[in-house]
Amino acid sequence: MTLVDVPALAAELKSSDKPTVLDLRWWLSGPVGRDEYAKGHLPGAVFVDLDGELCGAPGPGRHPLPDPATLQGVLRAAGVREGHPVVVYDAGDGLPAARAWWTLRWAGHDDVRVLDGGYAAWVAADQPVTTEVPAPSRGDITVRPGGMPVLDADDAAALAAKGLLIDVRAAPRYRGEVEPIDPVAGHIPGAVNVPATDHVGSDGRFRAADALRSRFAEAGLADGVPVGAYCGSGVTAAHTVLALHLAGRTDAALYVGSWSDWITDPSRPIS
Repeated sequence: MTLVDVPALAAELKSSDKPTVLDLRWWLSGPVGRDEYAKGHLPGAVFVDLDGELCGAPGPGRHPLPDPATLQGVLRAAGVREGHPVVVYDAGDGLPAARAWWTLRWAGHDDVRVLDGGYAAWVAADQPVTTEVPAPSRGDITVRPGGMPVLDADDAAALAAKGLLIDVRAAPRYRGEVEPIDPVAGHIPGAVNVPATDHVGSDGRFRAADALRSRFAEAGLADGVPVGAYCGSGVTAAHTVLALHLAGRTDAALYVGSWSDWITDPSRPIS
């Protein structure tokens, strides 16, 4: 299972063996997730900062892989334990939570789920929130990198040529008509555009598996075709990797550096 809905999580949080819950609220241009956490969060949830704790320092790429030892310290401080379930959530769009899900899976922790609909769905269901900051017992997770397939720039180019490389950014960014964040516009030659917004409904919850499979099939995905995803910096693309898992493609790879890494080498082609 990669998702958990509000009723199921509410029931689990009443049990004697609760999952570890991590609050990943984050926005590229604000507000500050830690401030939102202080205003209210799920009972027992520990805030983890996507930029400062789950990713490495920028360059190249805006959200590179974290140092394994540093990540291990962050996760242990948050109470993450070997073999114990973890639930991650964000404000509701699923993007930072998906990157946290992917990072934990990459680190070798398999029992990780995303709260479908995030904090917005929890509040809409009249579930309890709190401002109390928990003091979790220190976890014992050992980070073992390699639990999820990763692409570098050369891998991404090869996949675009011989498989299916999905650019999950909005269509105008893919076409190079606008570029609000990175200094160069365009996309990786051969990549196919499937915006991440295609994977969710208006409430931010993922579409049914059949609908996801149909959408990816329209983009050219078929049995035996290797697939990977990229975005601006590897956050939104993790959301698409999660959607691919829901559609049955657990081999989907993430180009972590994504467009912000691709453009650091002027010799790489741009469409």
